[in-house]
Order: sequence, then C-alpha cells, then structure tokens
Amino acid sequence: MKKVRIVPMTAEHLNEVAALELACFSRPWSRQMLAEELDNQCAAFLVALEPETDKVIGYAGLLVAADEGYITNVAVDPSRRRQGVAAQLLQVFDNFAKGNRLAFLTLEVRPSNAAAIALYRGFGFREVGRRRNYYDLPKEDALILTKYYTEEAQA
Repeated sequence: MKKVRIVPMTAEHLNEVAALELACFSRPWSRQMLAEELDNQCAAFLVALEPETDKVIGYAGLLVAADEGYITNVAVDPSRRRQGVAAQLLQVFDNFAKGNRLAFLTLEVRPSNAAAIALYRGFGFREVGRRRNYYDLPKEDALILTKYYTEEAQA
C-alpha cells in the first residue's frame, strides 16, 4: 500500500482537485463547486498527498447532516489506483463516523465500478437501494451503499 499524507482540502488544492474531477468523472464538479465546499460548515473534504511531492493524488468529500454522513466524491488519479489511496481516505471518514457517533455513512456508485464496490464492501458498506438512471455519460443506475454504525439506524 502506498502511504499518503491526508489533510483537509484548502484553496491551494482546488486546481489539482478540479483536474482530478475531470480525469475521473463524466460529470465533474467544477472548481467553483469545490471552492464553495470550503465554506460549507457541514462538509469535510480531504486530499491525499504524495509525501515526496505534495501532489494531490486523491480526494474525498463528506457532508454531515445531523448524525448522517453522505460521501459525495471519492477520486484517485488513474495512474495511482489500486495502491490503497482511496482506502486511506475512507478510513478517515470511517474513524470520523465512529468517533462522532454517526448513524451511518452512505454513497452512490455505478454498478459497473467493480473496484469501488469491492473497496466499499471491504469497509462494511452494503447495498440498500438503487437510483434508476442516476448517472449519464453513460446512462447507468446508481447503487446506494450504506454502512450503519448504530443498531437503531438499521431499523
């Protein structure tokens, strides 16, 4: 596993994070959308930095509402995938959810993204639903994956 340095996203990371969005998603968030999250008190965006260069090689976003956590984005530079970068980002959110007694973390993922689904399942996420035609370019449903932290949240 490649060890990375994980820090909160700041304005100086925005250009690199926006470039990652373009490289990873068919409907990328704009630099402006990412910048707005810096001022969002309910948002926690993290970047994974290559220790040698401080280059952004991954990032992830989390929105918290009451005791619910919504993972908005997880992206890793295509040349750095399958090296544990996303897992290290997710571990921070998992620890945060436990430490802050969140009821659950949830996210959407393309059914065709087998590597991401395997990663999330490894963290204890399970499929709880499906959003029809959620994605386009190409058109695809979204699987809703959720990890529960409390017994009550599962009821």
